[in-house]
Amino acid sequence: MSESQDQPRELPPPYESSSTPQIGDHCTNDSPLDSSIKSTGEIVKLANIDIYISKPSDSESQGTGLLLLLTNAVGVKSVANQLQADHFAREGYFVAMPDLFEGDPAPNAATVTSHVESQDLLEQIKFKAAEGIKGFMIDMWLARHTPENTMPIIDKALAAVKEEYGDKKYTVSLGTYVVGYCFGGKYALRLAATDQVIACCVAHGTLVTKEDIKGIKKPVSFACVENDNFFPDDTRNEGVKYLQDNNLEHDMHIYENVPHGFGVYGSYSEEHIKTAQKQAFQQFLVFMDKH
Repeated sequence: MSESQDQPRELPPPYESSSTPQIGDHCTNDSPLDSSIKSTGEIVKLANIDIYISKPSDSESQGTGLLLLLTNAVGVKSVANQLQADHFAREGYFVAMPDLFEGDPAPNAATVTSHVESQDLLEQIKFKAAEGIKGFMIDMWLARHTPENTMPIIDKALAAVKEEYGDKKYTVSLGTYVVGYCFGGKYALRLAATDQVIACCVAHGTLVTKEDIKGIKKPVSFACVENDNFFPDDTRNEGVKYLQDNNLEHDMHIYENVPHGFGVYGSYSEEHIKTAQKQAFQQFLVFMDKH
């Protein structure tokens, strides 16, 4: 929702730096961020769901699009995810980022270490054991957060945001868009199979199946990682063929030499990763601007 597609859009300057088969470390760990960088939105509770809201500065005087941001497995309280929402708000979107996990984000490195240490394991086997424990903990977490559990949260959150903001202070008059990162990518595609959204964007999706792609009926933009085990080439290629064969509007950009999870802006020091982040952000803005 920027004023002009010709105007360059960039994220703020980079922050200072300080597995399992299903979900990568970039989905379950926050990168260290410069402590001086603060998010600007707020977490509100609607329909008993925590939702991070980030508002565009001019939304009271102009109609705006509602952007539903579906997070990676770190969840709604991640400062990096909140900052990502803020970036879209600065481009004119009213951003709602719901807690997909009901206060139960995926186990991260700190959780695993704490668990291992609480078992009084010997120091020399701690790190080796941690890998196995993490895989088990992730598997158990995924079993708690299936589509059957997650989609009702998304549907309820979207309805609650529209009810709270649609005809009061804000006029969400230009429709609803959805952007999904990592874990959230699968669910963004599921919304793209409905009439609830105008367009869909997915960055380095995980757990995405061919059936998820074959359900799409809205325009969709993918930002993918080259040789990404979490979104395999065969799934991606078959998905593209399906979209082409069915004349469904789509674009797919494959970013080379970047980690899975690169699209959530964080503390990467490598210039080519920072450049890719900006390009993926621009890709999504331009795509949504078209609809």
